[in-house]
Amino acid sequence: MLALTKAFGALYLASVLMQLGSTLLMTYLALRLSADGVAEFWGGALMAANSLGLVLGSKVGHWLIERVGHIRTYVACAGVISAAVLGHEFSAALPLWLLLRFVVGLAMMCQLMVLESWLNDRAQSDERGKVLGLYMVAIYVGMVLGQLALSLNGDLGIHALLGVAMAFALCLVPVALTRSSHPAALPSASTDVRLFLRRVPQSLATILMSGMINGAFYGLAAIYASRQGLDTVQVGQFMAVVIGAGLLAQLPLGWLSDRLPRAALIRAVALLLILAFLPLGLFHSPSFAVVLLVGAVIGLLQFCLYPLGVALANDNVEAELRVSLAGVLLVAYGIGACIGPLLAGVLMEHFGVWSLYYFFAACAALLALAVSQKRVTGVYLQADAPLQHQATPIGLASATLPAAVQPLEDAPGAASPESSGPIESATT
Repeated sequence: MLALTKAFGALYLASVLMQLGSTLLMTYLALRLSADGVAEFWGGALMAANSLGLVLGSKVGHWLIERVGHIRTYVACAGVISAAVLGHEFSAALPLWLLLRFVVGLAMMCQLMVLESWLNDRAQSDERGKVLGLYMVAIYVGMVLGQLALSLNGDLGIHALLGVAMAFALCLVPVALTRSSHPAALPSASTDVRLFLRRVPQSLATILMSGMINGAFYGLAAIYASRQGLDTVQVGQFMAVVIGAGLLAQLPLGWLSDRLPRAALIRAVALLLILAFLPLGLFHSPSFAVVLLVGAVIGLLQFCLYPLGVALANDNVEAELRVSLAGVLLVAYGIGACIGPLLAGVLMEHFGVWSLYYFFAACAALLALAVSQKRVTGVYLQADAPLQHQATPIGLASATLPAAVQPLEDAPGAASPESSGPIESATT
């Protein structure tokens, strides 16, 4: 493990700095809107714009990397992000903020594609799981630090934006100075959406609902906490506890995911989430300790949905289709992350901030109804299934990382899509 950290330390450090800046920016903007008395809808809209940028960024990232290479793509996007972050201070016009959030999301996805394709390309096949596991830890650590950074300065002045810009400027340093050899060009993969809609509908439903829940959480949970009377430091601590709990859940989740039917596990998590969400919806003035405790329980469950959905889908798709599958999963997550914050923002505006957690509970209930182990026919279950569970960072995975669970070059004797039977009969 120490050798892997040393070999890929520059990329891990860059990931920490990027996520620190990204999550600090998300929470800062949400708190700025809350402090200015702006309607909750706009908090959801900002998150939706960021998510749309992430989805479209996967295409832009491929285009840039093919033409100028990994390093130049990464450097250019870091510069764009730093400028866009500081642009928030020039004007408080919400349409401008929407555009800036879109630009940040798009450019950050390009950066993530550089890092993730680099890790996947340079890791040996027998160590890829550990390499990506450490990357996941770096992502979560960065997100937690980004929330805790609010504790350094309790106000909502320009210092937070300067900190975000500094984080994205500093993330250039380890990448520019790394001596690791550059990765090969990203492979292009055609995508047949209808194939995956027929073959893995339950996985797509899981990813979609995960996007709706997590998108609304990142965009609106800070506003909820602020309207409950928490100050800036407490809001940062609340967000950090939820995200940190998600990190702690990944190890036991991986153990369970490799031993229990994954569709049944998804449904169980969804049912538990309903119970976990309701207290913050029912109690309108909980104490800070209660908010932290319930938030930790939610975090332990909430961040399990995406990796379980990815794992279930990959178990039932041939190796040569997994790159295409990863792109479809990213789009499904992005659609959810665009829709969720908008719907939740409207509900919060009309029915109070507590309705955010009713919205979460409703999403979990819909998922529990949509997913069932009885609907898994096993027609397309692969010989190498279940694939080793890979905890993928929620909402930040590009079109390369989920597919890296078992890359094309490492998949022995993968069956062709034509030899798998009729598509219409599977309901994974």
